[in-house]
Amino acid sequence: MQNKPASDSHKTTPIEISALFGRAKLKVDETPKVITPFGGLASFITFLDQIDYAQMVQRYLPFAAPTSPNAIPLAHTLTSFIVSVVVGASRFAHCQWLRADHVLRALLGMARFPGDDTIRNFFLRFSQGHIESFWRPLWRWLLNLLACPKAGFSLDLDSTVFCREGSQEGAARGYNPRRKGRKSHHPLLAVLAEAPFVLHGWLRSGNTGAARGVVPFLQEALALLPEGTWIRCVRADSGFFEESLLAFLELRKLPYIVVARMTSTIKHRCLGIQSWTTIDENHAVGEFTAKLFGWSTARRFVVLRERVRPDKEALGRKLIDVPGYTFRLWVTNRHEDALELWRDYNQRATIEQRIEELKNDLAANGFCLNSFFATESAFLAVLFTFNLLSLYQHQTTPTQPYRQPGTLRKAVFLAGAVLGTMGRDVVVRLSAAWGGLAKHKPLIEKALDWLKSASPKLVPPEARQALGGGGI
Repeated sequence: MQNKPASDSHKTTPIEISALFGRAKLKVDETPKVITPFGGLASFITFLDQIDYAQMVQRYLPFAAPTSPNAIPLAHTLTSFIVSVVVGASRFAHCQWLRADHVLRALLGMARFPGDDTIRNFFLRFSQGHIESFWRPLWRWLLNLLACPKAGFSLDLDSTVFCREGSQEGAARGYNPRRKGRKSHHPLLAVLAEAPFVLHGWLRSGNTGAARGVVPFLQEALALLPEGTWIRCVRADSGFFEESLLAFLELRKLPYIVVARMTSTIKHRCLGIQSWTTIDENHAVGEFTAKLFGWSTARRFVVLRERVRPDKEALGRKLIDVPGYTFRLWVTNRHEDALELWRDYNQRATIEQRIEELKNDLAANGFCLNSFFATESAFLAVLFTFNLLSLYQHQTTPTQPYRQPGTLRKAVFLAGAVLGTMGRDVVVRLSAAWGGLAKHKPLIEKALDWLKSASPKLVPPEARQALGGGGI
């Protein structure tokens, strides 16, 4: 006689376990309630609604809407990727996390979340032309929401390395300090330090130098800035110590401070400095003017001399002829004294923090496809997410210090919530143990006050009607 198949009812029967400490007995059961660990995203999603995120994305999408009745709208697919990055996804496969999150679906107004293959296929649609027609207008839209400081923005340039393990387009052997000889991509970034806001980004082949293409890159970046926004200073490290860049900045009348590469000529000129201005017992500054080989003009160099101390690691380069000191040099077209320029350049360290946040908090280096432009589009989507989170903070917590995306995720967005109903209304109930309404209601109210509240880093409320929040 054939045996009957075993019943599956035991699979949903509660199971008893013991607590790790104290050995108390606990039962593990299931609940039909719809729960999310990311109820704190309610204020961020409210902010996106207020600035007309959905309308702007749909306006600039360069692809025809899917015709299949079962297809997920393209704007929903992109938004699912952005939300996945915000909650901590670092690979396309991690985007599967949210498919069972009915609470987030309700907050976003989506019937269902796409799978990771759907998200990959969305980015695989992009060519270089699609990137220009979609991402650049979205950048201009967000930039129009930023208020320019009275002194202007500091524009910091830097590059970084994304290690690759396959044969993706553009992955090549180049400068890779952590994994020498391995393939990589070599992105180039421009960041507005005071915002903070990623003004522009390029994904480049791994075998490019830091300054490769920096002039056309800057031309594109400056073209994104809205009228009435200006740059107070361009700052860059020694990888950008190139005549072509300096000449371009001088042509555009842009002030700059760029770290000088320690060539033999520059070393000789450092040794010839006779007048040093003492800052303290360990630091002194000097300067000289020099026209290097191949340069079109002579330029000002500022030198910082630092005493080597056993209890502190000194930055800069050592010179054999001057033992006991290290030297750091900058080339500049600014006229302030050397001490002020040194202090100004030290603030450039924020771009290194932004790059670490993009890589460690938002996994900008984790979303890679075989197609170069698909990978670049996913990279730009992560930069776009960073900018949205920055603007969100300007609106909801304008008087508080900037918080990194990872900190924002754990301190604000991580909050248990249950989806329910109250009469005919759909209700998202935030867990009181995670702060409840006392913590999250002020953030939601700030987001809802988009057209009323004034933030010092955003355009005035009267100017927002034409930029977002029902004005489009």
